[in-house]
Amino acid sequence: MSAEVLRRFLGMPAVWTPLLAWVCIWFSAQAHGALSSSRGDALKQVEVYSVRMDCIITSRFAHTVTTSKARNIGNTSQEFQFDMELPKTAFITNFTMVIDGVSYAGEVKEKEKAKKQFDKAVSLGQTAGLVKVSGRKMEKFSVSVNVAANSSATFILIYEELLQRKLGKYEFFARIKMDQPVEDFEILAHIHEPQGISFVEATATLFTNDLHPLVVKTVSHTSAHIHFSPTVEQQMCPGCESSSINGDFIITYDVNRDEKLGEFQAANGYFVHFFSPPDLARVPKNVVFVNDISGSMGGTKIAQTRDAMVAILNDLHEEDHFAIILFDSRIITWRKTLTKATKENVVKAIDYVKKIEEKGSTNINAAVLKAVNMLKKERLQGNLPERSADMIILLTDGMPNHGVSVTSVIQHNVQTAIGGNMSLFSLGFGNNVAYSFLNVLSKQNNGLARRIYEASDAVLQLQGFYEEVSSPLLLEVDLRYPDNEVDQLTQNHHSQLFNGSEIVVAGQLKNDMNNFIVEVLAQGPEEDFQVKGRATAPDWNIMYPHQNYIYGDFIERLWAYLTIQQLLEKSESSTQHEKASATAKALEMSLRYSFVTPLTSMVVTKPETEDGADNSFIADKLTEDQRQKAEQQRGSVASFQSTHHTKQRQQQQQQQQQAQSSSGSRPHGGSNVDGDPHFLIEFPDKNDAVCFNVNDKPGTIFNLVTDPESGFVVNGQTIGKKKKFSDSIINTYFGRFGIVHQNLGVKVEVSTQDILIFNEGKIRKLLWSDSSSLKDTNVSLRLSNNYSLTVTLRHSVKFMIVRHTKVWKRRHEQQAYLGFYTLDSHHLSAATHGLLGQFYKGLEFEIDDLNQSKVQEKLNATLYVKGQALSVTRHWQKDFSRDVEKGESISCWFVDNEGSGLVDGTISDYIVKQLFGFV
Repeated sequence: MSAEVLRRFLGMPAVWTPLLAWVCIWFSAQAHGALSSSRGDALKQVEVYSVRMDCIITSRFAHTVTTSKARNIGNTSQEFQFDMELPKTAFITNFTMVIDGVSYAGEVKEKEKAKKQFDKAVSLGQTAGLVKVSGRKMEKFSVSVNVAANSSATFILIYEELLQRKLGKYEFFARIKMDQPVEDFEILAHIHEPQGISFVEATATLFTNDLHPLVVKTVSHTSAHIHFSPTVEQQMCPGCESSSINGDFIITYDVNRDEKLGEFQAANGYFVHFFSPPDLARVPKNVVFVNDISGSMGGTKIAQTRDAMVAILNDLHEEDHFAIILFDSRIITWRKTLTKATKENVVKAIDYVKKIEEKGSTNINAAVLKAVNMLKKERLQGNLPERSADMIILLTDGMPNHGVSVTSVIQHNVQTAIGGNMSLFSLGFGNNVAYSFLNVLSKQNNGLARRIYEASDAVLQLQGFYEEVSSPLLLEVDLRYPDNEVDQLTQNHHSQLFNGSEIVVAGQLKNDMNNFIVEVLAQGPEEDFQVKGRATAPDWNIMYPHQNYIYGDFIERLWAYLTIQQLLEKSESSTQHEKASATAKALEMSLRYSFVTPLTSMVVTKPETEDGADNSFIADKLTEDQRQKAEQQRGSVASFQSTHHTKQRQQQQQQQQQAQSSSGSRPHGGSNVDGDPHFLIEFPDKNDAVCFNVNDKPGTIFNLVTDPESGFVVNGQTIGKKKKFSDSIINTYFGRFGIVHQNLGVKVEVSTQDILIFNEGKIRKLLWSDSSSLKDTNVSLRLSNNYSLTVTLRHSVKFMIVRHTKVWKRRHEQQAYLGFYTLDSHHLSAATHGLLGQFYKGLEFEIDDLNQSKVQEKLNATLYVKGQALSVTRHWQKDFSRDVEKGESISCWFVDNEGSGLVDGTISDYIVKQLFGFV
């Protein structure tokens, strides 16, 4: 919690903020996460002494219990934070805290009913959402509690998930992070698979190679047990004081597959059918790659796309057919028809994709419809194998913004065109992609969407996804069960079965499985796949005697988990009526089985504090769309830099800072004013910027910079548009600047027509059309390209003035105006002020409370500055200091009302009467 948030929460005056900032620093040194210990640090009063993870995987359904114990060894009560990361595919089912012998259990409620408590917590400045994004695969569950002196606390978190088979294996994934070793640390995993275990592996990134022998693995035909429990000494990082237990613990395994009908299991009136028969030949595929090459794909993205396409094309089989479509505002096809994937054709395609470059906007609608029509035409003309899979793989990084740009219309157009006859897979590249749009688009058309994270391994992510869907084994798979024997089936028709994957169907049994006849029908590569037989399930009591804990109601919970997942997916891509029905059913089941899903929340009530504050917190389940927004917000806070800032921009900043460092100078605030007029204040030390506008009648003169010690002053006079309309706002710009340096005896007057320099008793006049340099004892300037004037005042300041010409073609009018850019201000005194000058020595501020505006689709936040909380919005402003023709878009936090609260005083305080006058 920041000092300002803490002050508001406590209801204290703003003058307490500096003291609270120090308190927050001291406080954070004392309170550590649940997987941290207090050894070696006198300030850490709460130590974790036990961390245990116990996972039981029965028929792919994982039930995980994590237990952490902490004790307060101090003489006063301490705040303690419990952190635990869990897979994003898991549902939290229970959370219990035991504080001073009293249990506090979480309760799953409908999200809307929990919202009042959520809103109240937010209004008090509390962190109400306990589940946060943590990397690509994980979510972090956090809660902080007060632990009394010389007492202990226990935290028990339980979550469940159905492991999915991908690329021929199941994966159980656990993340452990500990700052210090603990007395009692243990990971236990028990796997029970009646079908038989073909292999099991336990790997980890959370410890050094020296600890690998401590992983004890015991494997029988139908069971496996993994145990890892290092001592305190073994947990120590060699050569350091911290723990070496920091990373991921991963268990992978697969089961035996020797039955064409698949594997059946049943218990307590429910059954599950796992279908992935062995020894199937692959079905040829006809794939159209639809690649976004719009401008936003520039740089690393387009390079990674090229590399991935080379690898993917090399993996095509000769019986496959393929096509390549590139799109921005245009639609570009490599060839007019699909091409057989011969070695010669693949080589030519690779040569083609190596040369693709980015430009233009994003016309997704036309590109996908072009792919659909290509496949339809080829199918109609008999150019494709009769028994083959038609698929489209779409790769894009943004929103459709050319042609048809309404996402619901695009979804309707594509679904109508495909008509259920092919599959569409969407790969959303980066954090700014319209993922929810792509997700629905794919699910409506027998496919799925996957996010590709903008990172160095993006090529591997693209290849990995392609590998999952590149080898279809069966098409139009129907799993049929006797109507009089089953009820409440999960999805039992699937468009395809891919190599290394698995189809899972679960349902309720009306009777036992004695007369349970199952039939599976599908299309194979050469003939129809058809198998029919009696389903048999193992007797758990005989197979696992004396181990009742491994079965119980797990198949029912597996069925509930799978049903809820499929209902949530259906609600995303169905009609309004179907969505309402699916949502209601998913909510009812989430509450019945105590699953924290996107429709429910877990209300966690903490022990009351002395002030009687509301201690109810909410644990939510994040959707993929919410994860993306959270990552966007986290990125804004963490880096304070838009993803649209190019690598070249970063290199320029580094070069500038290095140059300043070598000269002994300090980085200036990067303050400038340009446009209408727009003030942009950049802070290199924070990699962030704030901005605001100023409005006043034409002819107003504003003081931009005043240094009372050197007598350096910059004033700017506004001008209005040449044509004025009674029904429009009069836009103003800076049309004249007056710069004076009293100690150096220099004056410079710059207008949109010319430049006047007063120095050493001489007056020089330059026109903007000139390209010249001037160097005197106290002043040097360079005028170039009819655009920019760079002025250096000896041992004082360096700045640039840019001349623009704005043209309104429809109104047949144009407007010349000026922008002012500070390039170096480190020689100016600490007393420097003015609309720009007050920011030259930096600014202390914090950004918090980020949220996405549903109406404007902009990022909103709270700016804590100068003892005030200001509502701000993420904007873009142009900076012409490096590119005087096109400018560079800079992301900044926009402060409304002429910078009120950010700027000292009011705007009227900065108005002067003369161009060279002082405030």
